[in-house]
Amino acid sequence: MKQNKNDDINFFNKYSKMERSIGGLESAGEWHILKTMLPSFEGKRVLDIGCGFGWHCRYASEQKASSIVGIDISEKMLDTAKEKTNDSKIKYECKAVEDIEFKNEEFDIVISSLALHYVKNFDEICKKIYNSISRGGDFVFSVEHPIFTANAQQDWYYNEDGEILHWPVDNYQDESIRITRFLDEEVIKYHRTCSTYINTLIENGFNIVKISEPVPPKEMVDENPYLENEFRRPMFLMIAAKKAI
Repeated sequence: MKQNKNDDINFFNKYSKMERSIGGLESAGEWHILKTMLPSFEGKRVLDIGCGFGWHCRYASEQKASSIVGIDISEKMLDTAKEKTNDSKIKYECKAVEDIEFKNEEFDIVISSLALHYVKNFDEICKKIYNSISRGGDFVFSVEHPIFTANAQQDWYYNEDGEILHWPVDNYQDESIRITRFLDEEVIKYHRTCSTYINTLIENGFNIVKISEPVPPKEMVDENPYLENEFRRPMFLMIAAKKAI
């Protein structure tokens, strides 16, 4: 299923008002770790899968990438990305992640931020990405953590006074569709275990370089004490992998 919630005007308007949508990378709680997992972009050909507003594409350009292609299924997201971009090195293409088809070794680096848990067949995407990356090239991505996606409610368990008790984990080994609520809208995600993410990469020829389950930086927590709850369960899983030489 190729889901395109962001071309729904109501959902898009709500998404556009999120702090990370307004403030960009520095407003994303995982960015301070993700950027340390990225390889040098200098002189590299970059593909950003699920590029959204183009924040990572513009960052790659600032880091002296030679060319950047950003793909996203949402025309509205790409329209905003183009408005924010004044850079001939960056090209945006409107297509679903499932429809990517690129030449062998067309890119040196492939990145993806919080997009691949919306894709049903992770194995197929890994095969396509592997073929599109040059030898020794890098694939770095983030997804919602399997502990976060396991339970379709994706919310804390509260007591009768509305206080957070714990994060429920259920049906973890059931790798199937999850119908969740995000921004008061129904959203479809695909849950898979940590081992599936890692083993699928290995089985498709990637070497795992680093894995991270980040928490927000201290300055964010200081500004918003509610973020202390992010230390109680992982929300993101980030993996840096490399194609064998």
